[in-house]
Amino acid sequence: MPITNFDFKEKYQYQNGFGCYFETEAVPGALPIGQNSPQKPPLGLYAEKLSGTAFTAPRHENKQSWLYRILPACTHPPFAPAPAPNESLGLGGEPFRRLRHIPNQLRWDPFDREPDADFVSGLHLLAGAGDPTVKQGCAVYVFAAGRSMAEREAFYSADGELLLVPQEGVLDIRTEMGWLLVRPMEICVIPRGVRYQVRLPAGPARGYALEVFQGRFVLPELGPIGSNGLANARDFQAPVASFDEDCGATASDGPNEYVVTAKFNNALFRTTQRHTPFDVVAWHGNYYPYKYDLGRFNTIGSISFDHPDPSIFTVLSAPSDHPGTSVADFVIFPPRWLVGEDTFRPPWYHRNTMSEFMGLIRGDYDAKKGGKGGFVPGGASLHNVMSGHGPDVDSYEGARNAELKPAKVGEGSCAFMFESSLMLGVTDWGLKTCQKVQETYSEHSWGGVKVHWKGGSA
Repeated sequence: MPITNFDFKEKYQYQNGFGCYFETEAVPGALPIGQNSPQKPPLGLYAEKLSGTAFTAPRHENKQSWLYRILPACTHPPFAPAPAPNESLGLGGEPFRRLRHIPNQLRWDPFDREPDADFVSGLHLLAGAGDPTVKQGCAVYVFAAGRSMAEREAFYSADGELLLVPQEGVLDIRTEMGWLLVRPMEICVIPRGVRYQVRLPAGPARGYALEVFQGRFVLPELGPIGSNGLANARDFQAPVASFDEDCGATASDGPNEYVVTAKFNNALFRTTQRHTPFDVVAWHGNYYPYKYDLGRFNTIGSISFDHPDPSIFTVLSAPSDHPGTSVADFVIFPPRWLVGEDTFRPPWYHRNTMSEFMGLIRGDYDAKKGGKGGFVPGGASLHNVMSGHGPDVDSYEGARNAELKPAKVGEGSCAFMFESSLMLGVTDWGLKTCQKVQETYSEHSWGGVKVHWKGGSA
C-alpha cells in the first residue's frame, strides 16, 4: 500500500513537489506581481529575502525564498548567550572537540523519554564529525520531549539543515512559512535559518535527527532505474503560508514577548522581541521546509539473485564535493518482497568506508533480533568506518537455512540508516551519560557465529 495509514489524521493543506519553486499567500494580493521588492510591497508588508545558498551559486543549486511579512526578522534586541539545556547541546564547539572516535560496534537501548523537556531541551547530540563554523560535516541527534514548546517561542539553527525522524508521538511544527504535521513514518527537513516551533498534540514524542553542515538534502540520482522510483518528487509536501498578527505600532512596543533561540556553532543564544516571528503572510521561492511519508517510498531490489547495495534504499542524500560520495544519506529498510534465488537474503556481512548509524522506527529489523538486549524501536546502532558488522548469529542461521520462496519481510516495520562518508565521533553523553550503551552488543550478536568451513587442509 503506497501510503501510511496514520492514526493521527492530517489537518493541513500542502504544496506537493520536491525542489519546486512555489508561491503561496494567506491573504489574496499579498504577493507582488512581476518583481520581488517593490518600493511599497502589497498590504504594507516588508519584503525579506532568505538565501540558502550563495547569490552566485549555479542556477540548479541556487536556493532562496522571498518572504512578505508584517515585520522583518532583524527587528529584535541583541542575542545573548543562553544556558545549555543539557551536556551535549548548547556548549558551543566543546562537544565536537571531545568526540570519542572508536572502532567498536555500538548499540543503544531505547533512549529515555523526558517528560519535562521540550523539543530544544530534549535534543541530544549523540555523534558527529566536522565543524559547523566552516560548514563541513554533520551531526546525529536523538530527541525526547514531554511537552510542547511555549506558545510564544521559536527556534532555529544557523549550523545546518535538519532532518527529523519521529519514532513515537506527533510533531505539529509551526514554521515561518506554514505548518507541517509530522508523524512516525514521516520525516521532515527544516532548512538552515528557518524559525520554527514544535508542539506535541498527541503527548510525548521521541525520535532521531540528522543535521548536515554543508550542502543540503537532494533526491538521489536514479541512473539506469529510469525516471521514477525510490522517493518520487510529487510525494514531498511543503507548507502553505499561515501567519499570526501580534505586534504594536512599532517592532519594540507590542503587547506580548516572544523568545527566539538560535543554535549557532552548537551554542544557544536567545533574544526576546515584542512581535511574533510567525508573521509571514506570503512567500515564494525554492527554500522551504518539507515533509515526506515513508510509506510512499517505491522500494526497488533484486528479482534474480544477490542482495543489492543498501544505497538502493536511499530517500535523500546530502552530496559532498566528490561525485557519488555523500556527507550523509538517509536510507530506509521498509516492507519489501525478497525473491532472490540461491541468495542469502538479509544484508550481508560488511566493512564499509562509510559510517552507518541505524535506528528503528517500528517493528523488527530482518538482520537483527529484537527483544531485551536487541535492536528495538527507539534504540540505535553505530558501525563506524571499517568496523565489521552484519546479521547476528540467529538471523544468519535462520536465513542460511530458510526455504527460498517469495517472502515479504518487514511488514509493520521500518528501520533507517544515516550513512556518512565521515568518521563519526561519539559524545560523552552518547557513551556514558545516557546509560544506554549495550556493553555486550558484540558478544550477543556475533560471539556465537558458527564455523561452517568444510574444506581440507592447505
